[in-house]
Amino acid sequence: MYCPFCKTPDTKVVDSRHSGETNQVRRRRECVSCAERFTTYEAVELNLPRVVKHDGNRESFDVEKMRSGMQRALEKRPVPAADVESAVSRIKHLAMVCGEREIPASRVGEWVMVELRALDQVAYVRFASVYRSFEDVNAFREEIERLEREPSPEETRDQLPLLDPQSLRRDS
Repeated sequence: MYCPFCKTPDTKVVDSRHSGETNQVRRRRECVSCAERFTTYEAVELNLPRVVKHDGNRESFDVEKMRSGMQRALEKRPVPAADVESAVSRIKHLAMVCGEREIPASRVGEWVMVELRALDQVAYVRFASVYRSFEDVNAFREEIERLEREPSPEETRDQLPLLDPQSLRRDS
């Protein structure tokens, strides 16, 4: 690390700690030449895959664009902003860990629909109607009938687990 004061390429780390809730590390450094101290922040740089659109064009994975589409579907729905941010984080995590440099836009759309279905059924139908290009009322009806057969997000959240999570852990 170059010293920002004298440009010497040799500095030493005096103190190192996590920086708040972010995934950054705060390092206090000292120049071995001029003895000036300065702070640096380090963060892991994870590359999101590129998204291959339906027409073959490729673009960067845009988290803000995805969040905007979800918020449009969730407009005037009683879903807490924290829940939306958690869903966005889960989708972003899926994109990072998929291990591919390029992913089809359809996969991202499916991830969004899974998250919206868990958040709010009306928002899910709104998004699905645009994403899947419902052509007629029958397509809406089929999707709504399918949703009626599944438990609502509220029912799913209120359900007790079939197995106690503690019993699934192995004691070694």
